[in-house]
Amino acid sequence: QVQLVESGGGLVQPGGSLRLSCAASGFDFENYSMRWYRQAPGKERELVAFIFSRGGSTNYADSVKGRFTISRDNVKNTMYLQMNSLKPEDTAVYYCNVWRNNRDYWGQGTQVTVSS
Repeated sequence: QVQLVESGGGLVQPGGSLRLSCAASGFDFENYSMRWYRQAPGKERELVAFIFSRGGSTNYADSVKGRFTISRDNVKNTMYLQMNSLKPEDTAVYYCNVWRNNRDYWGQGTQVTVSS
């Protein structure tokens, strides 16, 4: 059974940093590309960052390029999102995602609030 568990969210001041983690289980993590999404109140869920499976190539939304870094540890079956220079507009619930067997799997999300 696929399970994704996010952690690491919280309240941070503008300009601060957070590191999110997504612990994965129930599938062969190293063989799957993984994604971070976020959803702000009243807005649609949007793709933030994407990392390929073994090679680790990455892609980012324009709004986070140069500030966020996605990474993965295929031994620990964990994906990360290092978020630096945080802005109030980064406030959202952050979700990890995997597409497997023709469907999306989601974690429960972790809240990130950027405010002074």
